[in-house]
Amino acid sequence: MRVVVVGGGILGVATARLLAGAPSLSHGAPDVVLLEKEPELARHQTSHNSGVVHAGIYYAPGSLKARLCQRGLGLLRDFCGAHGVPYEACGKLVIATQAREVEPLQRLAERAEANGVPGLRWLDGDELGPFEPYAHGVAGLHSPETAIVDFAAVARALADELLAAGGEIRLDTEVARVVHGARGQRVELTDGSVLEADRVIVCAGLHADRLARASGEPAEPRIVPFRGEYWQLRPERAELVKGLIYPVPDPALPFLGVHLTRRVDGSVLVGPSAVLALGREAYGRGAMSPRDILDALSWPGTPRMMRRHWRAGIDEVGRSLFRWRFVRDVQRYVPSLSSGDVVRAPAGIRAQALDRDGTLVDDFRLSAAGGVVWVRNAPSPAATSSLAIAEELAERALG
Repeated sequence: MRVVVVGGGILGVATARLLAGAPSLSHGAPDVVLLEKEPELARHQTSHNSGVVHAGIYYAPGSLKARLCQRGLGLLRDFCGAHGVPYEACGKLVIATQAREVEPLQRLAERAEANGVPGLRWLDGDELGPFEPYAHGVAGLHSPETAIVDFAAVARALADELLAAGGEIRLDTEVARVVHGARGQRVELTDGSVLEADRVIVCAGLHADRLARASGEPAEPRIVPFRGEYWQLRPERAELVKGLIYPVPDPALPFLGVHLTRRVDGSVLVGPSAVLALGREAYGRGAMSPRDILDALSWPGTPRMMRRHWRAGIDEVGRSLFRWRFVRDVQRYVPSLSSGDVVRAPAGIRAQALDRDGTLVDDFRLSAAGGVVWVRNAPSPAATSSLAIAEELAERALG
């Protein structure tokens, strides 16, 4: 059996690696080919995120996110330990800075407990110091198992295992569409060539909807890219943060708010913002793609989403334009931080799925049709959950 996996981010690599080394599956270990349109793996979302390994605090109990995040964390931790990939359980502190945020933080704690997040501890304001000496608030929720890792390094280690198991990786190989042929699936490439396969798994990230539509799949959901802009603490001020410091999130939005994130290299990120991006791969300031802008604005869900969340949108644009707005938000829980303490850091693009009615799709959205499995939405914590999502995709493809 031949299986083609489309997409060389951490999710695609994890899935291909699992299939190539899985003789226990009912069909035996298949012949696996991984296709990636870029000249290297993990070039987009995998290498443009904050590197947080989530413990499952935020997700609706019973959702795919809640289930796969919990399993994925354990699988990822074990994989990193076995392959020498730096992994640090530095812990996360979610801080209520005002009395009105205490009740939402309590509800968050209840959700986290329902999800089985280990080691949670409720902290009163005077108990924050041992965890984050420079943080201030009226209450906090500490998650000791939340960790940090370099997901691009994880993807490279997974790719090494894929190759060692006999799998094949083809770079600079862009897929135009996937169609059902007389003898299985036909993966048509943009250079005009065709790969025949028994099963196809598509993990196309920022271009998931376009490839699906070109292959005759439903137009919904549409990928609408959000640009996540970061600042970074100057090295001499990195001591302000020991681990991860987050605000109480807005339950109406799939974004977690501006936070402070220590990375495995010792640097500390401040961010991200969440503004509509001017291109699906527009990482540089001022970069844009007219095609991507038209694609986003022509989707009926986009104006509906903008009308629904216009206040949050204005706030995000303000953060994007003015450094002081960005810093002001984190000063609520780290008051000693100043605008002079930060320098601009690289941005990321989030592939956010949007339904026709304007709903920002929160959960992972996976579907299968005629021997092809589609990943239509895989936002955070997809990187954390990647090894567990790979199990789910393999089961749907071969089960």
